[in-house]
Amino acid sequence: MSTICAISTAQGGAIGVVRVSGTDAITIADRIFKGRRSLIDVPAYSICHGQIMDGSAAVDDVLVSKFLAPNSYTGEDSVEISCHGSQYILNKVVQLLIDNGCRQAEPGEFTKRAFLNGKMDLSQAEAVADLIASANKASHDIALSQLRGNFSTELATLREQLLKISSLIELELDFSEEDVSFADRTQLLSLAGQIKDRVTTLLHSFSTGKALKEGIPVVIVGKTNVGKSTLLNRLLHDDKAIVSDIHGTTRDSIEDTTTINGVTFRFIDTAGLRKTDDLVENIGIERTHQKMSQAQIVLWVIDSTPSDEEAKAMQAECQGKKLLVVFNKSDLQTAKPRKPQSPLTAPQRGRLQYISAKFDKDLASLEDAIYAAADIPEINENSIIVTNTRHYEALSHSLQSIEALIEGLSTGIPTDLLAEDLRTCLHTLAAITGGEITPQETLTNIFSHFCIGK
Repeated sequence: MSTICAISTAQGGAIGVVRVSGTDAITIADRIFKGRRSLIDVPAYSICHGQIMDGSAAVDDVLVSKFLAPNSYTGEDSVEISCHGSQYILNKVVQLLIDNGCRQAEPGEFTKRAFLNGKMDLSQAEAVADLIASANKASHDIALSQLRGNFSTELATLREQLLKISSLIELELDFSEEDVSFADRTQLLSLAGQIKDRVTTLLHSFSTGKALKEGIPVVIVGKTNVGKSTLLNRLLHDDKAIVSDIHGTTRDSIEDTTTINGVTFRFIDTAGLRKTDDLVENIGIERTHQKMSQAQIVLWVIDSTPSDEEAKAMQAECQGKKLLVVFNKSDLQTAKPRKPQSPLTAPQRGRLQYISAKFDKDLASLEDAIYAAADIPEINENSIIVTNTRHYEALSHSLQSIEALIEGLSTGIPTDLLAEDLRTCLHTLAAITGGEITPQETLTNIFSHFCIGK
């Protein structure tokens, strides 16, 4: 396998790192390094000070870290060159390495080699990319949990339970001519039911995981000039939307993300709901309804008690979503506004929030209400939540197989058909971690989304 190199740090830092990995990593790095000792002679897992040389000319003072297989990130002999963060210097070091026998690494190739060399399974490798991309504490903790192998351990437990069933079923197939039964169907049915429940729980966690990874969608709706755009700006702590007293200023959706209590929320300001003959504004209003259908939480901004018809229409459109009623412009009230007793239902009255977006009043209370409405489970670095679409699809196929197995155990279908359902379930679970032969196109697709140098 060829020796690869790449810049492994983001542009613009004071320090930059060039990573080298492969059979000839130490030999090639030594050709351009000048220190008190040759890199070949220094002990493994040590750091050497010296210079990177282009012929007789010094390029930079550097620190070089040396790692020997299999105790490195990739499982191969590796070198990491820490130099000054100048893009010129970093590119020059990479070019010198290439001139001396290295090849430019492809996106994710270091982590791909770590997987191929058994340093991590496929789900852990994917967690590396998620950890790099994590933008909040929740997504960080989930990725870290997966990288540490918690998800892999959970899958290994499920596969071990399935293998118990499979071994007994396969044994019956070996003695099919003797018409003997080694497996208690009642016990197998109970165990299969437990496995189904756990797989179902993992599948259900995907909606939460996907929302945490991409940002929980919160749409802000209401009539024109009730303060939706001002509220968006306050929640984002930025003047993202134009604020005007003119009705219909917002004609298209405007969205951006912010973090509340370590969780990313994606706030979407929409065109004001009203009857109008303006063609462009009507298109914006149609998009408002589209965004409402995609949202998990709806902030209905009002500045006066809505009519029965308005409340019923909003309730109907927000079925299956968390609806928070936000009474804005509380600064204009001579006294605290009366809680609408009708037409809002009791649960909605409980979610009624009084704020003044203009004067940034009671926004912290609203943020707490939004976070509570998201109904986020407690998340830490040991949490097991599915965030990857590939994992979700594999678990879905596994669930179909285990359901077929349960049906077969219940109806007494032939043992060879039960065995086939078991094999399918075991195969789909193994595909998540790469425990069985993984197609090259699958690996290429996974690692192509990584950054170069990782």
